Amino acid sequence: MALSEKELEYLENHIPELAEYATKEAYWRALAMGSSVLVASNGFLIEVFPDGTQKIIKEIAKPTEITQKHFSIRKP
Repeated sequence: MALSEKELEYLENHIPELAEYATKEAYWRALAMGSSVLVASNGFLIEVFPDGTQKIIKEIAKPTEITQKHFSIRKP
């Protein structure tokens, strides 16, 4: 099923929002299943456990700010 140009543009415009939702969903699902997760926060890699405790794994470089807020997928 081919999507129209309008449908593709709509989906492309919502990729950041969908990616954020999927990331949060995976985070909470992993904790709910009893697994720990790794997060980067304030220059540290931190392991978060299902009971809410946290363990600093190591110091990491601060993130690089990206100003581009959109991108386009070109048709082949």
